[in-house]
Amino acid sequence: MGLGGWMLQEGYMLHLSNLGQQYKIKEKIIDVVGKEKANYFYDHWLLNHTSKQDIDSLATWGFNSVRLPMHYNLYTLPVEEEPVIGQQTWIEKGFTLTDSLLSWCKANKLYLILDLHAAPGGQGNDLPISDRDPSKPSLWESDANKQKTIALWRKLAERYVDEPWIGGYDLLNEPNWGFEDPKNDFRGIEENKNEPLKQLMVDISKSIREVDKKHIIIIEGNGFGNNYKGMLPAWDDNMVLSFHKYGNFNDENSIKHFLELRDKYKMPLWLGESGENSNTWFTEAISLAEKNNIGWAWWQQKKMGINNPLEIKRPVGYEKLLNYWASKGEKPSVDEAWKILQELLENIKDENNNFHPDVVDATIRQVRTTSTKPFKHHIIKGNSEIKAVDFDMGRQGYAYYDKDSARYQYTPGVNTEGNKGYAYRNDGVDVQKKDGSPYIFSIEDGEWMQYTIDVQEGGKYNVSFVAASEKEGSFISININDELNIANIPIAATGGTNKWGLSKKENIRLKKGINHLKVIAVNGGFNLMSIQFDKLK
Repeated sequence: MGLGGWMLQEGYMLHLSNLGQQYKIKEKIIDVVGKEKANYFYDHWLLNHTSKQDIDSLATWGFNSVRLPMHYNLYTLPVEEEPVIGQQTWIEKGFTLTDSLLSWCKANKLYLILDLHAAPGGQGNDLPISDRDPSKPSLWESDANKQKTIALWRKLAERYVDEPWIGGYDLLNEPNWGFEDPKNDFRGIEENKNEPLKQLMVDISKSIREVDKKHIIIIEGNGFGNNYKGMLPAWDDNMVLSFHKYGNFNDENSIKHFLELRDKYKMPLWLGESGENSNTWFTEAISLAEKNNIGWAWWQQKKMGINNPLEIKRPVGYEKLLNYWASKGEKPSVDEAWKILQELLENIKDENNNFHPDVVDATIRQVRTTSTKPFKHHIIKGNSEIKAVDFDMGRQGYAYYDKDSARYQYTPGVNTEGNKGYAYRNDGVDVQKKDGSPYIFSIEDGEWMQYTIDVQEGGKYNVSFVAASEKEGSFISININDELNIANIPIAATGGTNKWGLSKKENIRLKKGINHLKVIAVNGGFNLMSIQFDKLK
């Protein structure tokens, strides 16, 4: 699991895509609360965002390694701030944070992979991922930045040479730079030679090997880690090829090129970063990797959003800050802004995050089985109600069926979203919130959800659906324990998609103990809030 957002903020992680780079976010914070409070904020961000509790959680869930996205400026000064040109000033903060993380990983027997995510000057034209300031020389435009990058890796290798729980050195995250044709191929996707990239990686590798001959060196190609033209064969006998995979189909063809590179050059292959999609896509991508004997690292453990194990809650009043920073609202007072930012510092702690068990289930358990698992323990006793959004966890087609279950944003002509409401959980079922209550919406013909219910007293029940429908014509069917089918229960027209009413089916027999209830939309076009059970005497 990657620890994105800890040492390096990217704007989208905090609903700040309009700002993008971390240095811009910090500038905006300074603007509203001043430099002293902004420095306090960033010091405590590093303390609160990732702790031993976060790493304990990863181990409990079943992960066996951690990828640390490092920002160079926690370890050394920017080139332009060096008091003596050509010398390197080391900052203890980054090394101390890394030592702490390593100790938490060792305690849980998790490997730690060091990943230089933001290199001196920035390694690409996608600015947020390396916190690059385009007004200053990039990594590729400055020999001083290159030398600082090499020196940093040597320093890290010296420090961790004898650490067996360091899993490897990921030299440079997602380079994206056009060397041959910077105007038309500014992210290096079509690059044919990659000479400066290869030379820098060779130089870094040589510097590492002068002090550390033990640890794996991981390389990434140009074009966001995937363009290896001109970079191979390997120049070291303990080297791994990394590739990154987002938003494309999970078939053999999507990784064919990397399998061919592995076979041709006899190099191990690692899916070094992936994610940012639906649970269905997660399970399929990981299954594809493991089927082909490829290890993987997911992105990321936490951010604002549902498609990671932990979700950072938005502070009260956060919208006011967002609006001001987007030039859509007035500037908050210092006290008001500081209260919001202090709450954010609390919200990023592991114990204050929203946990998404469905995401963990999709990345670990669902890869190995088609069996389903209750999302919540639904006890049916007397008069009871369960939320429609609390359907079972499991693969698409086993725990639920939705016609749009994943996002293929990098596949031309495929415009799907997964959960179109981006709320509550990360399966294909569309969930949104109204006044804080999540419900299923945009239900289409043939879609269904399965619920595992624990019935305390067997017998007959009235089963009612709290649903909203603008017009008549919607019907559902119920399947109980794959045996009893109750067909074509009409959903009452309520006159609006947020006007809730009851649609009842009487005298349904439920056995004592565990029952599996499948709710099928024969004709969709309605929203579903909950299911009520009333025991008949």
